[in-house]
Amino acid sequence: MKEEFISLLKTVNREGMDELLAFLEKTDFYKAPASTRFHGDYEGGLVEHSMKVYEILAEKVKHTPIEINVSEDTVKIVALLHDICKANFYKVDYRNAKNELGVWEKVPYYTIDDTIPYGHGEKSVMMITEYMKLTSEEKYAIRWHMGFTEPKEQYNTLCTAFKKYPLALLMHEADLEATYFFDI
Repeated sequence: MKEEFISLLKTVNREGMDELLAFLEKTDFYKAPASTRFHGDYEGGLVEHSMKVYEILAEKVKHTPIEINVSEDTVKIVALLHDICKANFYKVDYRNAKNELGVWEKVPYYTIDDTIPYGHGEKSVMMITEYMKLTSEEKYAIRWHMGFTEPKEQYNTLCTAFKKYPLALLMHEADLEATYFFDI
């Protein structure tokens, strides 16, 4: 799946993409889980999740009831890189658990080691813009992809962003669908 992910991003005509891909190679992005327990909590889960989000978002943009005028490059950038903030974010630790025979043993699990505590969507925007420029619509779609899992104090701002940039709402929906419909 790593090769398909890279191949898709290499088709994006954006200055800085090669540098961004080189950065990803230096991280654990392609081996990282998508989360510690909610979805894709296994090696490579992050890339799988990102690919599923891309697949869903591309279809949503094609079939949305209102006109969404965004490029294929924008769809690829937003969907494939929305969780770049999870690169070098998870670490393996161990805990005791009983096996099927009822014997205690050490088992691995993922834990969070957030060395850049800058939020989630905003951190992804920051990391991407260190390598290439994003359009306003791309920034908003990535920043607000968590939607209503944001603190309720942010809901007015979130709704304003969704109205101004419908791609942000579609991105949130695609992320939710990839997580809950496909459990990856």
